Amino acid sequence: MLCGTKANPEKLLYSLSDLPPLLQVAPAIWVSVRSVQGSGPREVGAWMVVTANAIVGTVGGGHLEFEAIRLARAALTGSTAAQATLSAPVSFEQRFALGPSLGQCCGGVVVLGFDGITASDLPRLQAQAQAQAQAVALFGGGHVGKALIEVLGRLPMSVLWVDSRDEIFPPQVPANVRCEHSDPVQQAVWDLPAGCHVLMMSFSHAEDLDILAACLLRARQHNDLPYIGLIGSDTKWATFRHRLEAKGFGPDDFARVTCPIGIPGIEGKQPEVIAVAVAAQLLQR
Repeated sequence: MLCGTKANPEKLLYSLSDLPPLLQVAPAIWVSVRSVQGSGPREVGAWMVVTANAIVGTVGGGHLEFEAIRLARAALTGSTAAQATLSAPVSFEQRFALGPSLGQCCGGVVVLGFDGITASDLPRLQAQAQAQAQAVALFGGGHVGKALIEVLGRLPMSVLWVDSRDEIFPPQVPANVRCEHSDPVQQAVWDLPAGCHVLMMSFSHAEDLDILAACLLRARQHNDLPYIGLIGSDTKWATFRHRLEAKGFGPDDFARVTCPIGIPGIEGKQPEVIAVAVAAQLLQR
C-alpha cells in the first residue's frame, strides 16, 4: 500500500463501513479483481476503493496496487480517456502481467475493473459483500466473544452475535456484525442460514449444552451446519458427550463437533489469543 507523505497523508482503511463518510464528500473508483490467470496476489472479487486522498481495501499491494491507484485517480481527475468526470459512470478494465515490467514476480495475469461509484451505490456494494461473506453465528458475549468480534469484524464474514442477556452487547459493533437477544438462546439455532459456522462460548455450560443439542438436532435433519465449535477443554467435551448421550446422541453426532476450538499449537489462554486461533480455524474451513 502507498504510505503517503506528511503533506498529503494517505488514509488507509479496510472495511465497507468506512465508505459512507468518504462517498458523501468525494467521488470514488471501485477497483475489483475480475480475473486471475496463474499466480496473483488476490482472488477474484477482491476490491479496493480509491478517492483523491483515501484508499479502502486492497487488491494485493505492491506495484499492481500502485498502478491501480494511479489509474483510478487519473480517471477521477479526467486525465485518461476512460471518463472526464463522474457525471456519467466510469467503467473500464486493465490487464496486468505480473512480471519484471511491473516489478512483481507472481508470474500470473490479473485483470482489474475500474468503476465509478457514489453514495447511492453503497447498498448494492454492501449486499454484494454480504453475499460473498462466510456466515458465522457466535453464541456468547463474554471476554472471548468480545475479543473474537473484534477479529471477525475485519474479516470477510457475516456474523450473527447471540446472547440470552440483552444488555451484554457493546453500543458499537463492526458493520458485518448483527446482535440478537434470544431467550431461550438455543432457539436462534433454527433461524441460522444454511452453511453457517457456529461457535459456542456462552457464560453458562448449561446454555452451551442446550445450544449444542439444538445444533446437533438441526444437523441431523438438514446437514447444513459445516462447523460446530465449542469452547472448552477435553474434560468439558467428555462431560458434554456423556450428557448428550443421555439425550439420545451418539458418535456420528459427536463427530460433527470441534472441541476444543482454535488451531492447534496456540497455547495462550488470553481472550485475544483464543480469538486469533479460532478465527484462523474458521478461515481454514
